Amino acid sequence: GSLRRMLVRLQRLLAPEPAAFFRLLSRPPDWITEDELQNLQQAAEKFSTAISDTAALVERVKQLQEELAALVNEQTNRTLFVLTLVTVLALPINLVAGLFGMNVGGIPLAQHRYGFFLVVGPLLVLTALLGYWGLGRRRH
Repeated sequence: GSLRRMLVRLQRLLAPEPAAFFRLLSRPPDWITEDELQNLQQAAEKFSTAISDTAALVERVKQLQEELAALVNEQTNRTLFVLTLVTVLALPINLVAGLFGMNVGGIPLAQHRYGFFLVVGPLLVLTALLGYWGLGRRRH
């Protein structure tokens, strides 16, 4: 951001200068020698090249910023996906823990010999299926 702004500001500030050099070269004052005119010509050409290089740098910095933003966005999306997947996988277990954590009578299958396994088994299967589905979607 700041580098690009600085380059644009520098480019705007220096853009009119080559035209001034070339105007001076087209109508040189009498007191400028031929060697000085040649030096001024070379300096004007180098200056024009530097300004065009600045324009290229502005474009390159812009491209780099866009690429970095895309990479950060992709990483954020991956992180949010993993967080969502963990939340979905933990939801059934938290639901059961909440139900069994209540101190009230009439908990489903409390008197059944295999009641715990009849509740936990389907929840584990559901969690495994959700995990398989979530990870399968991530690969595509």
